[in-house]
Amino acid sequence: MRTIRYIFLPLLMFMALAVPPASSAQIGVGVSIRVGPPALPVYTQPLCPGDGYIWTPGYWAYGPDGYYWVPGTWVLAPTPGFLWTPGYWGWGSGVYLWHAGYWGPHVGFYGGINYGFGYVGVGYVGGRWNNGVFAYNTAVNNVSVTNVHNTYVDKTVINNNVTVNRVSYNGGAGGANARPSAQEQAAEREQHVQPTAEQSQHEQAARGNRAQLASENHGQPAVAATTKPGAFSGEGVVRARGAGGPNNGAASYRPGAAGARGTAATPAAANSVRANPPRANNQAAGSHPNARPQNVSRPNGQPKGAPHPNNKPKGGGGHGEGNEKNRG
Repeated sequence: MRTIRYIFLPLLMFMALAVPPASSAQIGVGVSIRVGPPALPVYTQPLCPGDGYIWTPGYWAYGPDGYYWVPGTWVLAPTPGFLWTPGYWGWGSGVYLWHAGYWGPHVGFYGGINYGFGYVGVGYVGGRWNNGVFAYNTAVNNVSVTNVHNTYVDKTVINNNVTVNRVSYNGGAGGANARPSAQEQAAEREQHVQPTAEQSQHEQAARGNRAQLASENHGQPAVAATTKPGAFSGEGVVRARGAGGPNNGAASYRPGAAGARGTAATPAAANSVRANPPRANNQAAGSHPNARPQNVSRPNGQPKGAPHPNNKPKGGGGHGEGNEKNRG
């Protein structure tokens, strides 16, 4: 028996060292919170730094001191033809669970959250891949033709007659009422890639900046968006123009706070410019229709003429064609 014990204990120590610790909200499974995230702040999109960068919208992550804002930023796609599916918070079994974002050939389900700038709650209409080159829809993206050479304009996707809310979670009281489509469910069987190292470092930088905490900024972060990951100061940093909804107070966003079983603050109506859901599949050229990889187990000064943050396109997905109705 003593011999078995001597063999077993080193084995346990090896297994413990082999398992990496969960360090951020990018690890979707296990991040379950009893208090919902604040509403999405109102901000403008910084200028796209160059060809090949894909917009990744900001989101509320959760750490030891409560919710903190991870700024939206432009990120180079890890592989030509890949698009970004944003992460989202979802209500289930009495808690809010974080479903991390991912890269893949199709834009999948992200909770019906209207993150803006082409992420309209379903699909993506901010651009499309064409033979390994990404083209930007300038109707919903802040792009200069001086440093970006592949653009198009699809203003048909803009709908100015719909009130936009800033809800940041799916399900529960006041949450987005959306469910994955059959195409998005099919994508669970597709290959996808976790956030890049730059994206993970970007989130860690936000986590270490107390000014990004909801308890400090009351839902209106000083750094709401950046031109590139990790750049939290200097040119290209955008401040939130307002909180997206009423703030329940700092205690509401802290772990272990009184009333922690409550739901998030009900987001207020923001600007009235919104887009209808995409009409087409968001996919790389030559790929299959829109689908959704399963991801629950993983992870503002605006230039003149730049697109409105709440433009929500009604037109095509990754290719600006086709038709898909609202879910929920």
